[in-house]
Amino acid sequence: MLNTEARQHLKTLLPYGLVTTKTWLQEQGLPRHFIDNAVKSRTLLMLAPGVYTRDESPLTWQGIVTSLQRMHPTPVTLGGLTALNLEGLAHYQLKGQVVPVSLYSSSPLPAWLNKITGRASFKGHSTRRLWPDSVMADKRFLRESQWQESLSPMLYSAPEKAMLELLSDVPKAISFEHADQIMQGLSTLSPRKLELLLQASGSIKSKRLFLWLAQRHNHVWFKYLKPDLYELGSGKREIAKSGRLDTTWNITVPKDM
Repeated sequence: MLNTEARQHLKTLLPYGLVTTKTWLQEQGLPRHFIDNAVKSRTLLMLAPGVYTRDESPLTWQGIVTSLQRMHPTPVTLGGLTALNLEGLAHYQLKGQVVPVSLYSSSPLPAWLNKITGRASFKGHSTRRLWPDSVMADKRFLRESQWQESLSPMLYSAPEKAMLELLSDVPKAISFEHADQIMQGLSTLSPRKLELLLQASGSIKSKRLFLWLAQRHNHVWFKYLKPDLYELGSGKREIAKSGRLDTTWNITVPKDM
Protein backbone atom coordinates (compact mmCIF):
# COMPACT_ATOMS: atom_id res chain seq x y z
CA MET A 1 0.00 0.00 0.00
CA LEU A 2 1.41 3.41 -1.00
CA ASN A 3 1.97 5.91 1.78
CA THR A 4 -0.60 8.34 0.35
CA GLU A 5 -3.19 5.57 0.23
CA ALA A 6 -2.23 4.42 3.71
CA ARG A 7 -2.57 7.94 5.14
CA GLN A 8 -6.05 8.30 3.65
CA HIS A 9 -6.99 4.84 4.87
CA LEU A 10 -5.81 5.77 8.39
CA LYS A 11 -8.01 8.87 8.40
CA THR A 12 -10.99 6.75 7.39
CA LEU A 13 -10.27 4.07 9.99
CA LEU A 14 -9.55 6.47 12.84
CA PRO A 15 -11.71 9.60 12.97
CA TYR A 16 -10.84 12.24 15.54
CA GLY A 17 -12.11 11.35 19.00
CA LEU A 18 -11.64 7.58 18.69
CA VAL A 19 -8.80 5.27 19.71
CA THR A 20 -7.34 2.22 18.06
CA THR A 21 -4.78 -0.53 18.52
CA LYS A 22 -1.86 -1.53 16.37
CA THR A 23 -3.30 -5.01 15.98
CA TRP A 24 -6.64 -3.71 14.74
CA LEU A 25 -5.02 -1.31 12.25
CA GLN A 26 -2.98 -4.16 10.83
CA GLU A 27 -6.10 -6.30 10.55
CA GLN A 28 -7.64 -3.49 8.47
CA GLY A 29 -4.73 -3.63 6.04
CA LEU A 30 -2.27 -1.00 7.26
CA PRO A 31 1.38 -2.17 7.10
CA ARG A 32 3.27 -2.39 10.37
CA HIS A 33 6.11 -0.13 9.17
CA PHE A 34 3.56 2.56 8.18
CA ILE A 35 2.03 2.47 11.65
CA ASP A 36 5.48 2.72 13.26
CA ASN A 37 6.34 5.72 11.06
CA ALA A 38 2.99 7.36 11.88
CA VAL A 39 3.88 7.08 15.57
CA LYS A 40 7.36 8.54 14.97
CA SER A 41 5.88 11.49 13.06
CA ARG A 42 3.19 11.94 15.75
CA THR A 43 0.40 11.41 13.26
CA LEU A 44 -0.55 8.73 15.75
CA LEU A 45 -0.14 9.52 19.44
CA MET A 46 0.59 6.62 21.76
CA LEU A 47 -1.76 6.42 24.75
CA ALA A 48 -0.43 3.08 26.00
CA PRO A 49 1.79 0.45 24.33
CA GLY A 50 0.06 -0.45 21.06
CA VAL A 51 -2.86 1.96 21.63
CA TYR A 52 -3.19 5.19 19.66
CA THR A 53 -5.30 8.20 18.84
CA ARG A 54 -4.91 10.75 16.04
CA ASP A 55 -3.01 13.95 16.67
CA GLU A 56 -4.38 15.97 19.57
CA SER A 57 -7.99 14.79 19.39
CA PRO A 58 -9.71 15.14 22.78
CA LEU A 59 -10.62 11.83 24.41
CA THR A 60 -13.92 11.13 26.11
CA TRP A 61 -15.13 7.92 27.74
CA GLN A 62 -17.83 7.75 25.07
CA GLY A 63 -15.17 7.78 22.36
CA ILE A 64 -13.27 5.00 24.11
CA VAL A 65 -16.40 2.84 24.45
CA THR A 66 -17.36 3.43 20.80
CA SER A 67 -13.83 2.49 19.73
CA LEU A 68 -13.91 -0.67 21.81
CA GLN A 69 -17.26 -1.64 20.29
CA ARG A 70 -15.67 -1.47 16.83
CA MET A 71 -12.61 -3.54 17.70
CA HIS A 72 -13.56 -6.14 20.31
CA PRO A 73 -13.92 -9.74 19.06
CA THR A 74 -17.27 -10.21 20.87
CA PRO A 75 -20.08 -7.68 21.39
CA VAL A 76 -19.46 -5.07 24.09
CA THR A 77 -22.30 -2.94 25.41
CA LEU A 78 -22.61 -0.22 27.96
CA GLY A 79 -25.03 -1.72 30.45
CA GLY A 80 -26.35 -1.98 33.97
CA LEU A 81 -26.31 1.19 36.05
CA THR A 82 -24.47 3.22 33.39
CA ALA A 83 -27.10 2.44 30.74
CA LEU A 84 -29.95 3.24 33.13
CA ASN A 85 -28.21 6.49 34.02
CA LEU A 86 -28.13 7.46 30.33
CA GLU A 87 -31.90 7.02 30.29
CA GLY A 88 -32.33 9.12 33.45
CA LEU A 89 -33.57 6.08 35.38
CA ALA A 90 -30.70 5.33 37.74
CA HIS A 91 -31.48 7.70 40.67
CA TYR A 92 -27.75 8.17 40.72
CA GLN A 93 -25.79 11.40 40.87
CA LEU A 94 -22.18 11.28 39.72
CA LYS A 95 -19.80 12.61 42.34
CA GLY A 96 -16.34 13.87 41.47
CA GLN A 97 -14.51 13.85 38.17
CA VAL A 98 -14.21 10.11 37.47
CA VAL A 99 -17.20 8.53 35.70
CA PRO A 100 -17.91 4.85 36.52
CA VAL A 101 -18.60 2.97 33.28
CA SER A 102 -20.04 -0.56 33.29
CA LEU A 103 -19.24 -2.65 30.21
CA TYR A 104 -20.69 -6.09 29.45
CA SER A 105 -19.05 -8.70 27.25
CA SER A 106 -18.58 -12.47 27.09
CA SER A 107 -14.81 -12.06 26.72
CA PRO A 108 -12.34 -10.11 28.90
CA LEU A 109 -11.85 -6.44 28.19
CA PRO A 110 -8.37 -5.25 27.15
CA ALA A 111 -5.92 -4.32 29.91
CA TRP A 112 -5.24 -0.91 28.35
CA LEU A 113 -8.76 0.32 28.97
CA ASN A 114 -8.07 1.94 32.33
CA LYS A 115 -4.61 3.19 31.33
CA ILE A 116 -5.53 5.78 28.72
CA THR A 117 -7.72 8.27 30.59
CA GLY A 118 -8.23 9.38 34.15
CA ARG A 119 -11.74 10.66 33.48
CA ALA A 120 -13.50 7.30 33.65
CA SER A 121 -13.23 4.05 35.52
CA PHE A 122 -14.16 1.12 33.29
CA LYS A 123 -15.48 -2.04 34.92
CA GLY A 124 -15.95 -5.20 32.90
CA HIS A 125 -18.82 -7.60 33.59
CA SER A 126 -18.83 -11.09 32.13
CA THR A 127 -22.05 -12.05 30.35
CA ARG A 128 -21.26 -15.76 30.05
CA ARG A 129 -23.83 -16.66 32.71
CA LEU A 130 -26.14 -13.78 31.89
CA TRP A 131 -26.67 -13.56 28.13
CA PRO A 132 -25.90 -15.56 25.01
CA ASP A 133 -23.99 -13.53 22.40
CA SER A 134 -27.14 -13.54 20.25
CA VAL A 135 -28.84 -11.32 22.86
CA MET A 136 -25.79 -9.08 23.15
CA ALA A 137 -25.91 -8.40 19.41
CA ASP A 138 -29.70 -8.12 19.10
CA LYS A 139 -30.66 -4.54 18.25
CA ARG A 140 -34.08 -4.98 19.84
CA PHE A 141 -32.36 -4.83 23.21
CA LEU A 142 -29.98 -1.98 22.40
CA ARG A 143 -30.19 1.78 22.15
CA GLU A 144 -27.88 4.26 20.48
CA SER A 145 -26.29 7.38 21.89
CA GLN A 146 -25.26 9.82 19.18
CA TRP A 147 -22.66 11.30 21.50
CA GLN A 148 -20.83 13.19 18.77
CA GLU A 149 -21.98 14.26 15.32
CA SER A 150 -20.40 12.40 12.37
CA LEU A 151 -19.10 9.55 14.56
CA SER A 152 -20.57 6.10 15.11
CA PRO A 153 -23.17 5.95 17.88
CA MET A 154 -22.36 4.31 21.19
CA LEU A 155 -24.47 1.23 21.91
CA TYR A 156 -26.01 0.68 25.31
CA SER A 157 -28.54 -1.70 26.84
CA ALA A 158 -32.23 -0.84 26.71
CA PRO A 159 -33.77 -0.47 30.20
CA GLU A 160 -35.25 -3.99 30.19
CA LYS A 161 -31.83 -5.53 29.59
CA ALA A 162 -29.92 -3.04 31.76
CA MET A 163 -32.08 -3.75 34.81
CA LEU A 164 -31.44 -7.49 34.61
CA GLU A 165 -27.72 -6.74 34.26
CA LEU A 166 -27.77 -4.46 37.29
CA LEU A 167 -29.52 -7.08 39.44
CA SER A 168 -26.66 -9.51 38.94
CA ASP A 169 -24.60 -7.12 41.11
CA VAL A 170 -27.04 -7.00 44.05
CA PRO A 171 -26.06 -6.74 46.88
CA LYS A 172 -22.26 -6.64 46.37
CA ALA A 173 -22.06 -3.55 44.16
CA ILE A 174 -25.70 -2.37 44.15
CA SER A 175 -27.84 -2.20 47.27
CA PHE A 176 -31.33 -3.67 47.48
CA GLU A 177 -32.60 -0.18 48.29
CA HIS A 178 -31.07 1.33 45.16
CA ALA A 179 -32.39 -1.49 42.96
CA ASP A 180 -35.82 -1.01 44.53
CA GLN A 181 -35.77 2.73 43.80
CA ILE A 182 -34.85 2.08 40.17
CA MET A 183 -37.55 -0.57 39.72
CA GLN A 184 -40.13 1.83 41.11
CA GLY A 185 -39.50 4.14 38.16
CA LEU A 186 -39.62 1.45 35.46
CA SER A 187 -43.32 1.72 34.74
CA THR A 188 -43.03 1.69 30.94
CA LEU A 189 -40.95 -1.41 30.25
CA SER A 190 -41.91 -3.56 27.29
CA PRO A 191 -43.42 -6.90 28.37
CA ARG A 192 -42.56 -8.34 24.95
CA LYS A 193 -38.87 -7.53 25.40
CA LEU A 194 -38.93 -8.72 28.99
CA GLU A 195 -40.47 -12.02 27.92
CA LEU A 196 -37.63 -12.68 25.48
CA LEU A 197 -34.92 -11.55 27.89
CA LEU A 198 -36.24 -13.56 30.83
CA GLN A 199 -36.35 -16.65 28.63
CA ALA A 200 -32.82 -16.06 27.30
CA SER A 201 -31.05 -15.09 30.52
CA GLY A 202 -28.95 -17.69 32.30
CA SER A 203 -28.87 -15.82 35.62
CA ILE A 204 -31.35 -17.44 38.01
CA LYS A 205 -30.56 -14.81 40.63
CA SER A 206 -31.27 -11.85 38.32
CA LYS A 207 -34.54 -13.33 37.08
CA ARG A 208 -35.91 -14.19 40.51
CA LEU A 209 -34.89 -10.80 41.93
CA PHE A 210 -36.38 -9.00 38.93
CA LEU A 211 -39.71 -10.81 39.34
CA TRP A 212 -39.77 -10.11 43.09
CA LEU A 213 -39.18 -6.38 42.56
CA ALA A 214 -41.67 -6.21 39.68
CA GLN A 215 -44.34 -7.89 41.78
CA ARG A 216 -43.51 -5.62 44.73
CA HIS A 217 -44.20 -2.50 42.64
CA ASN A 218 -47.11 -4.06 40.74
CA HIS A 219 -46.28 -2.42 37.42
CA VAL A 220 -48.89 -2.81 34.68
CA TRP A 221 -46.51 -4.82 32.52
CA PHE A 222 -45.95 -7.42 35.25
CA LYS A 223 -49.30 -9.11 34.62
CA TYR A 224 -48.23 -9.91 31.05
CA LEU A 225 -45.19 -11.92 32.14
CA LYS A 226 -45.31 -15.71 32.26
CA PRO A 227 -42.87 -16.92 34.96
CA ASP A 228 -43.65 -20.57 34.18
CA LEU A 229 -41.85 -20.13 30.86
CA TYR A 230 -38.59 -18.90 32.44
CA GLU A 231 -35.94 -21.23 33.83
CA LEU A 232 -35.92 -20.15 37.48
CA GLY A 233 -34.01 -23.10 38.90
CA SER A 234 -34.90 -24.95 42.07
CA GLY A 235 -34.30 -24.51 45.78
CA LYS A 236 -33.77 -21.41 47.87
CA ARG A 237 -31.28 -18.68 46.98
CA GLU A 238 -29.73 -16.51 49.68
CA ILE A 239 -29.28 -13.04 48.25
CA ALA A 240 -29.77 -10.94 51.39
CA LYS A 241 -27.68 -12.28 54.27
CA SER A 242 -29.86 -13.01 57.31
CA GLY A 243 -32.87 -11.77 55.34
CA ARG A 244 -36.41 -13.10 55.19
CA LEU A 245 -37.43 -15.75 52.70
CA ASP A 246 -39.86 -14.70 49.99
CA THR A 247 -41.68 -17.96 49.35
CA THR A 248 -43.03 -16.95 45.94
CA TRP A 249 -39.61 -16.59 44.34
CA ASN A 250 -37.56 -18.56 46.89
CA ILE A 251 -35.02 -15.81 47.59
CA THR A 252 -33.95 -14.09 50.79
CA VAL A 253 -34.61 -10.35 50.78
CA PRO A 254 -34.08 -7.63 53.41
CA LYS A 255 -36.42 -8.03 56.37
CA ASP A 256 -37.58 -4.41 56.13
CA MET A 257 -38.61 -4.67 52.48
